[in-house]
Amino acid sequence: MAKLRSPKGCPWDREQTHMTLRRHAIEEVYELIDSIEAGDDHEMAEELGDLLLQVVFHCQLARERGAFDFEKVTRHLVDKLIRRHPHVFGKTKVKNVDEVWANWEKIKRAEKHGTHLERKSAFDGIPKHLPALLRAEKLSMKARKADLVADCENSNRKISKSALAKELFELASFAQSSGWCAEELLAGETNRRERKLRRREQARSQKIRH
Repeated sequence: MAKLRSPKGCPWDREQTHMTLRRHAIEEVYELIDSIEAGDDHEMAEELGDLLLQVVFHCQLARERGAFDFEKVTRHLVDKLIRRHPHVFGKTKVKNVDEVWANWEKIKRAEKHGTHLERKSAFDGIPKHLPALLRAEKLSMKARKADLVADCENSNRKISKSALAKELFELASFAQSSGWCAEELLAGETNRRERKLRRREQARSQKIRH
């Protein structure tokens, strides 16, 4: 990659920046998912290589500007895996997966405490560029975990998986035939709900303090 980025390297590679490459990483992840679902090991190996290329490319760009390099990225990963698995590398005892996740979240909060990455809201850390449906699911999950919505809000509605799948498709189809983009509509509604949930969270926090 260093040679590709050198003055005698590839003109396309030399022109790239973190910003121009960002969507390529997304595309490579989707292609990897396709290969996994197809059960094609040969294709999976190739797609993992393509995804790794994105990591190597960004590391080279960062190295050129003196920010970090591939070794630092891998060292961060190794340190994180050890730190967040005290039940494997330390003396912490866990009974089940739920306790593993609870410890993971506790350790993660401690790592970020007092830094610019500290998550003061239950909704901090949800990637804003997730596809709309995934982001809506993530928001709903975090809202339930934070006890900001009750499970009973949807308990009166019973629907099968196949019926729900058809309904989702029909909604997307209806939006398209009406001249709307279902992705944009859901993204906008998720943003509105997030603002509402954050206000609810803040109000609860102020009530507890008082």
